Amino acid sequence: MQFKYGKKDKLKSKKSIERLFNEGKSVTVYPLKLIFLQTEFEDNSILKTGVSVSKRLHKKAVARNKIKRLLREAYRLNKPLYFNNSSTSYAFMILYLSKDGTTFDDIDNKMKLLFEKFLNKTRKNEKPTT
Repeated sequence: MQFKYGKKDKLKSKKSIERLFNEGKSVTVYPLKLIFLQTEFEDNSILKTGVSVSKRLHKKAVARNKIKRLLREAYRLNKPLYFNNSSTSYAFMILYLSKDGTTFDDIDNKMKLLFEKFLNKTRKNEKPTT
């Protein structure tokens, strides 16, 4: 897996997003929340991801867009480290929950913690009980 976040990797389908919010599970590392759902994609993608920043918490579009750019960049850089050997397909939505602005270093560190928490949660669910 490469350090790319191209069109193929973006979660854009309205049906997929609705299904993700209705059926998905979540992990939170404040100020980030990851909603995920194991699913299959028609284009055989492994991961499809979307990012969201609340309009209620960040009134100005400039602030929302900056945070979304930072989220996408942190995701793009950390994706190969955590999902390089993944064979399971997931749909992700990364939400930013804080009212405050942020820096790239903060988001990058929280993104790493979020992915570790996600992997720990999914590993627990995959282990067969004997």
